[in-house]
Amino acid sequence: MATSEPPIWTPAPERIEAANATHFMRAVEREWDTPISDFAHLHRWSIAEPERFWTTLWSFTGVRATTRGEVVLRDGNQMPGAQWFPDARLNFAENLLRRRDESPALIFQGEDQVSRTLTHAELYRDVLAMRNKLCDLGLRPGDRVAAYLPNVPEAVVAMLATASLGAIWSSCSPDFGVRGVLDRFGQIEPAILFICDGYYYAGKWHDTSERTSQIRSQIPSIRHTVTVPYHGRDHARGPIAATAGCIDYFEALDPGSDTVLAGASVESSFDAFPFDQPLFILYSSGTTGAPKCIVHGAGGTLLQHLKEHQLHVDIRPGDRMFYFTTCGWMMWNWLVSGLGSEATLLLFDGSPFHPDGNVLFDFAQREQVRVFGTSAKFIDSIAKARLAPVRTHDLASLDTILSTGSPLVAESYDYVYQHIKPDVCLSSISGGTDIVSCFVGGNPIGPVYRGEIQTPCLGVDVAVYDETGSPVRGRKGELVCRAPIPSMPVGFWNDPGGVRYRAAYYERFPGVWCQGDFAEITEHDGIIIYGRSDAVLNPGGVRIGTAEIYRQVEQIDEVLESLVIGQEWKSDVRIVLFVRLRDGVTLDAPLTNRIRAQIRAHASPRHVPEVVVAVTDIPRTRSGKIVELAVRDIVHGRPVTNREALANPEALELFSSLPELG
Repeated sequence: MATSEPPIWTPAPERIEAANATHFMRAVEREWDTPISDFAHLHRWSIAEPERFWTTLWSFTGVRATTRGEVVLRDGNQMPGAQWFPDARLNFAENLLRRRDESPALIFQGEDQVSRTLTHAELYRDVLAMRNKLCDLGLRPGDRVAAYLPNVPEAVVAMLATASLGAIWSSCSPDFGVRGVLDRFGQIEPAILFICDGYYYAGKWHDTSERTSQIRSQIPSIRHTVTVPYHGRDHARGPIAATAGCIDYFEALDPGSDTVLAGASVESSFDAFPFDQPLFILYSSGTTGAPKCIVHGAGGTLLQHLKEHQLHVDIRPGDRMFYFTTCGWMMWNWLVSGLGSEATLLLFDGSPFHPDGNVLFDFAQREQVRVFGTSAKFIDSIAKARLAPVRTHDLASLDTILSTGSPLVAESYDYVYQHIKPDVCLSSISGGTDIVSCFVGGNPIGPVYRGEIQTPCLGVDVAVYDETGSPVRGRKGELVCRAPIPSMPVGFWNDPGGVRYRAAYYERFPGVWCQGDFAEITEHDGIIIYGRSDAVLNPGGVRIGTAEIYRQVEQIDEVLESLVIGQEWKSDVRIVLFVRLRDGVTLDAPLTNRIRAQIRAHASPRHVPEVVVAVTDIPRTRSGKIVELAVRDIVHGRPVTNREALANPEALELFSSLPELG
């Protein structure tokens, strides 16, 4: 439970005055004659008056549409079943291509091997050219386009061209194995596939031609394949379009014959589609079965991302925005939408630790990043490596750091302010693939309290429920959303009647979205997330969030990372802690006792693991999340059915038949 510590950071008055959120509050006051005192007041108003909030946001963010329609929310008391802006017509790509000048839109770095930049004008022209090519290939609204691509500018172009036609985009990063890709793309039957010749990771070139060949041969719906040379237009490693039946990406743009490339002033009309036109198919992690194919609509995704970028992150035209992600994680989709706020996006592909843990800060310094997004795991890793960017880098332009992927523990807040930058808004954010956005996130005009996410997101009626379905504060429970928001999924792919969709989110508390996070609302109206509900430990009937244990274990210098599960044992559950240690360190009795003492003193005796085991690796998903459930299954002798969802599936074998657990 949170304490009444003072904030670790407070925004300066001039920052508050200049912020988008402040201007938005004044817009609400003018439009609805409703005084708004602060961000918390704005949040209360946004959930009390959802129709007014979302129409004001539409106008404030300058959504481009042929019509908004008179109806804002139909069947707003139905969840699922509510319809937002049912008469609206818009084009997602047009909204992201609103800026068309010669300033940079995309700045790309592929480790220390490749770099290139696309201006807003070039991005616009390339999207139009690719759209024309996809039309020629027979792509129609509702068709699926799949991409097995690194985080390169061409992925952004291909996505926007797809969206401009009302078709549906879905992507995986090229570190996915063949089975993992087939488990995803095989379900949605794409008509067109974008592939790359390879990618760099940790300084090594990884050729993907064999995998892409297998993928193409095993998905019969693919009619055309477009190949993207990682090294760009110069084809430095040789053209790959020679692959039978493939189209070279840059030949598809064909600047010699396509008049849309003649100049930045060329305008093109965009077809308008319904607000709920399917835009993206994203996938659940798939660590406990076949991945769920989650379909997101264009209008809801656009509105949510504009809101989060402009009001929760304070993005303004020309700002340089970075998030470390791959095309296999929803944060890629979230990052790309920054174009709708006229930001310059920084794309990094490769290892964040090659040649060392400074590489992302080198990128941030060189390109004068204002918003730096990463994972809690990355922050913990550079802290363990004792890096201090505050001493080694000029980060004068940086004023916001975002973290997601897993809970950001209080000590990581201390590290950021002491060793990265003391005057920065550190916003831990959390939501997920399920809504391609956030339930809780940043407040650029409010204080930061160590260990807490700052605020529920505007327009999102977040609560924490106990096991009886009653809202609680200052106590742990289930994170829920009690009212519809525009970016809730259109549905699951191939789910007649929405049976699986309802089962995924609405069975626990009927009519209420249950996110599956174990959380607490603090006295500051902040949020602490203690881990996934399905990974919660339950020794002696007491629910314990895994993040509570990780927070303490990470204070032990010899421990690089850890994973904790509940093992069924003698008609109860016992806590088992696995630790990965620094090179040369042995898990002896003194170290084990120190780990237990740290947990006992700073959490509680109930949190103390009965068994501590050293392992050489910790399995995690491709977006970096540790997989407690898969390890729990291995320990109990149960099969893990979808190992392809893991970045390092071989690590699971380290947990099988351990003598310490017999």
